[in-house]
Amino acid sequence: MENIAPTKSNLISAKSTLEFSKKGYELLDQKRNVLIREMMAYVDKAKDIQEMINKKFEEAYEALIMANITMGVSTVEEISHTVPENGQFNLLFKSVMGVEVPIVRYDKKHKEPTYSFYQTNTAMDIAFIKFSEITYLIMEYAEVENAVFKLAMEIKKTQKRANALQNIQIPKYEEIVKYIQDVLEEKDREDFFRLKVVKKKSQRKKANP
Repeated sequence: MENIAPTKSNLISAKSTLEFSKKGYELLDQKRNVLIREMMAYVDKAKDIQEMINKKFEEAYEALIMANITMGVSTVEEISHTVPENGQFNLLFKSVMGVEVPIVRYDKKHKEPTYSFYQTNTAMDIAFIKFSEITYLIMEYAEVENAVFKLAMEIKKTQKRANALQNIQIPKYEEIVKYIQDVLEEKDREDFFRLKVVKKKSQRKKANP
């Protein structure tokens, strides 16, 4: 406080900074709440996708075990090498309160088996279909998981800035405004008292020339 001159111009400046800081805190608080709602929606979606993935994996592995038993492990392994990798997707982004979250775009097509039906059976077909469905679910899960991470990091940053305003910046300028106001009010009282004294002296001189 010793470095701050208690002037009216500094009071106006401090009040302006205080008002700006309060509005900044309100905006950051609103942003944080929106980001939290968005993140929780993604978290719920991630839980649903994870449950579907777990279910599909159980069904796929049951079919794969049956295929291994009925067809032989070596035959199933040879067939697995003929299945191409699924790399047909595009990665886009959308903005959520300034945060770029990913969107995975892909054509969800019914995959046709790449192996001959001569040496395979129904268990192999079911395993192929189930694992294909899991591929699309994993893409969705990766999209959601990445969005949750980015939103969580932005929430952390926003919370840190809001805390700095609420606990440091705003109290600091509230104190500065109060200090300057108190000093100026005290000065006004002293000036008023001096004026009264001068006025009384002047009146006495006129009464006793």
